[in-house]
Parts: sequence; structure tokens; C-alpha cells
Amino acid sequence: MADDKPPDDKKPDRKKKVLVTGASGLIGGLVIEHLGDRYELTGLARRPVDAIPSLQADITDAEGIKPAFEGVHTVLHLAAATAGLTELWEPTMAITVQGTLNVYEAAREAGVKRVVFMSSGNTQLGYMFDQGQPYWKLANMREDDPDFPTEWRMITLEDGPYPNNPYAVGKLFGEHVGRLYADLHGISSLVIKLGGVLQENRPHVRGIWPGFLDQMDAIDMIDRCISAPDDLMYDVFNAISNNKWRWREIEHGADVLGWVPKGSAEAAAERDGIMPGHEHGPSTPPSYKGYHG
Repeated sequence: MADDKPPDDKKPDRKKKVLVTGASGLIGGLVIEHLGDRYELTGLARRPVDAIPSLQADITDAEGIKPAFEGVHTVLHLAAATAGLTELWEPTMAITVQGTLNVYEAAREAGVKRVVFMSSGNTQLGYMFDQGQPYWKLANMREDDPDFPTEWRMITLEDGPYPNNPYAVGKLFGEHVGRLYADLHGISSLVIKLGGVLQENRPHVRGIWPGFLDQMDAIDMIDRCISAPDDLMYDVFNAISNNKWRWREIEHGADVLGWVPKGSAEAAAERDGIMPGHEHGPSTPPSYKGYHG
């Protein structure tokens, strides 16, 4: 996906070997579909993955996952406690926290050069739930409401974390482990704070419009992190499409990786004739009533 690929006479003889944890999930499937010809992909997942060579093992099994790391250059670490478990501490601690530590330890022992860690915009989503901030209004009010913001300050990485659930706290742990292993063990660790990537590839509730991430924008960011220069030892990037109501910065990804999103929540919604507050579809919660208030 990245535009700055090496010229033909400087291309490596072998494709970079990339292990994808959580390969059976939505993003894992997108990576296999769109990057399978660019990298030599292998998988690690609790469920079978037929499209690529894969080890079926639980990320919480520190010894059982180690064979998957042999001969790997880069690990794309997607596995985490999701699917209704984000509010619970027990799976967060076992999968998102201890599982990530297991991945970094297995990577260290196997001589892996880079881990691309899939963090989440949830690590700063608390700003959106603070009703004293304009970000709550961007996610909950009608655009024709007299109190709807017309301008707002972009939240940057320097503003720091503001987690809104246990899942986000677990992801922050992974970000810090990546920094530690970069400093102590020389494992390049690139963190992607992922926006909302959805099966339908369009906003599915009103609150997702500011943080929506088009599937192909997500794949482009992943591609650029995998293929970034080896001497980029640690960095963190927001991955959010060019949404009208976006309130987290994305310029750092452009400056360092050349990543400029091409999609937007508005363009994705228009494809299906969706308007804010009328997002009903297969993934819309049954109790969802559109706008708040």
C-alpha cells in the first residue's frame, strides 16, 4: 500500500515474514486479503485460519505461542479481549495485558525485529465522554443544534491518555511495554491507535462518526508501519479517517510515515444512503435510537 516502495533493483530477495496475532478477526482478515501478496504472512489465533499458515493457540499460553515466532521479522499484534469483553477486567488482564507481555517476550526470545502493536482510540476516548468538552457534542448532538461546535482544538498525543474502559487501560499497558522493549531489547515498537473499523465499513452509530476509520485507510497505516525504516524504534500514530467531525490529530502519521487517509465517515455513509442519527444496519444495537436528547 505504501507509495515509497524500493525500486525494483533494490527490492529484497525475500518478502518480509510477518506474524499476525488475532489473525481470525476482522482486521486480520483484511490484512490477509490486501497485504498477502506484499508480505509472507503467518497467523496466530484461537480459531483456525485457513488462508495462511497459522498456529492455533491462545495468546495467554506463553509457551504454546512461541513456535509461531520462529524466523519472523515483524509481529502485527492484533489479539486482545474484545467482543463484549471490553468492560471486564478479568479478560483484559489475561488477554490484553498478559497476552501482550507474552507476545513481546516470545518476540524477544525469537529475535523479532519489530512489533506493530494495535492500540486503540479508546485510550483517549474519555475526552468524548466529558460533557464539558466540545467532543461530546460532536458525537451526540445534531449539527443544526445551536450548541453544536463550529470549531474545536484537536486532541494530540501530547494531551495524554484518557481511557474510558478497562480495554483502553489494557491497551495503554501494551503501548508502555512496547516502549520498554524498544529501549531494553532493541525491538522496534510502532503503536497504532486505531479508530473505529467496522464490518460494514461505514458508521454504525452516531458516536462513531468522529473516529471512524475506513478499512483501506487502516490497511495503509498497517502497511506503512510494517515497512517503515528499521531504525524507527518507537512511535505512536493515530489512525482516523478524514472525518468532518474528527477531533484527534493525524498529522504525525503524515509527517513520519506519509500516511494520509483517503476515506471519511461521510463518504462511507453516503455509499449506503446513511445520515447521522439514522445508522440502523446489521451491527446497530437494537436499543439504539439515533441522536441523544
